[in-house]
Amino acid sequence: MTITLNPGSVTLRQLEHIWRSGAPVVLDEAARPAIEAAAGLVAKAAAGDVAVYGVNTGFGKLASVRIDPGDTETLQRNLILSHCCGVGETLDAATARLMMALKLVSVGRGASGIRWQTVALLQALLDKGVTPVIPAQGSVGASGDLAPLAHMAATLIGEGEALFDGQRLPARQALERAGLEPVTLGPKEGLGLINGTQFSTAAALAGYFQAMRLLEAAVAVSCLSTDAIMGSTAPLHPAIHALRGHPGQIQVAAAMRQAMQGSEIRESHRDGDTRVQDPYCIRCQPQVTGAALDLLRFAGRSLEIEANAVSDNPLVLLDDGLIVSGGNFHAEPVAFAADQIALALSEVGAIAQRRVALMVDPTLSFDLPPFLTPEPGLNSGLMIAEVTTAALMSENKHLANPCSTDSTPTSANQEDHVSMAAHGARRLGRMGQNLSVIIGVELLCAAQGIEFRAPLKTSPSLARAVAALREQVVTLDQDRFMANDIEAAAALVRQGCVAEAMGLRLSAEEGAR
Repeated sequence: MTITLNPGSVTLRQLEHIWRSGAPVVLDEAARPAIEAAAGLVAKAAAGDVAVYGVNTGFGKLASVRIDPGDTETLQRNLILSHCCGVGETLDAATARLMMALKLVSVGRGASGIRWQTVALLQALLDKGVTPVIPAQGSVGASGDLAPLAHMAATLIGEGEALFDGQRLPARQALERAGLEPVTLGPKEGLGLINGTQFSTAAALAGYFQAMRLLEAAVAVSCLSTDAIMGSTAPLHPAIHALRGHPGQIQVAAAMRQAMQGSEIRESHRDGDTRVQDPYCIRCQPQVTGAALDLLRFAGRSLEIEANAVSDNPLVLLDDGLIVSGGNFHAEPVAFAADQIALALSEVGAIAQRRVALMVDPTLSFDLPPFLTPEPGLNSGLMIAEVTTAALMSENKHLANPCSTDSTPTSANQEDHVSMAAHGARRLGRMGQNLSVIIGVELLCAAQGIEFRAPLKTSPSLARAVAALREQVVTLDQDRFMANDIEAAAALVRQGCVAEAMGLRLSAEEGAR
């Protein structure tokens, strides 16, 4: 079903649906008058004698060079082609389509000067399934995501490459097969298409959507781990978390209390347990993962604002009848949000990895067998799976180092401070993949540990999570090829199946505004 977007009020929920579903996207028709009025103002400026940046001048350091009105089309075409300098792996189709939708939202505000026919072609690409091939490297996050957005814009003029019907084709051929024709860009249109933060924002949003799902899984699986090592639920007492006051912590503790309710394992050691306190990775899960939840919500709200922003340059101010140069293309808000998401991913993984280490260690796991195998010695069980989680945890720690604190001057020092938002956002996909494996291995360990507690039963909620795993991965009785088990468990985590089986849901919106 086609998703209709109202520029200026697009929600995270809508954007996630676009990213996950690949649904066609169109702008609300109410946006058209402002779009056309802005394009009219640009056309008037292009025909005039006053120098207007990007309309009848060169770009960047060449802004002082006047361009003859007869060369307007050539100017815009040359801009696109010269900026198609992206390198590296191709951006995945889902994020590329999200980027295109974000560009629609931005130009739909009526401040970019792009004509309706160009907007209509961009909508048609999304409708017909024509996805520009966009190399993922080449942007420093100011002056906008020039290189990746240029590859997107190139498809509109029949240049570059595009994906269509499962094939990678020359863009002009992809357009023809889809029944579409390339557009000839008018004044400022090339600049309006490539100047903006939509690549960085789309990649950061993709990282955010996955991070929220992984955080839910981390909370769900931590409950399994707590029951597996016969941990205490006393630290989940609501008064403890109310006294701290952080909304994420309160919500995580509440979700854990509900998930563990009715566990025979928990009830079996309420009395006579010689342990006074559990390690921090068990006891402080609400404090750590709850803080990550609050951080993700803050980042999500920043990205929602940016998704609705006009971030190209210059901007058409219809109420004032002006075309004014500014700096909305600088992606510092996106870079900060990406850094915050990276911190959350790293910390959620760090505490999850410690729970894995706890469960495989017989001195800490409260009588579980070494490495969770029934015949330790002959079998190594989950010994090296834990080592894998340690490797990925450490890798994520390195990747979590901030990108927003880096900058380098470009374009002959005209663009002398940049955000580095693009690769700050791109790394989130790799970090999320790493985290899914850490949580997946924790799931394998926790399910194994709970099964060793038989005949005692875990809670009904947690039993459903174990059952969801066992549909894909059987109990580890003897050593076997482990990589497939790990990938199957990680896939369940990425797909949200574990939290869904338990009915555990942490709202992205709560506390975000």
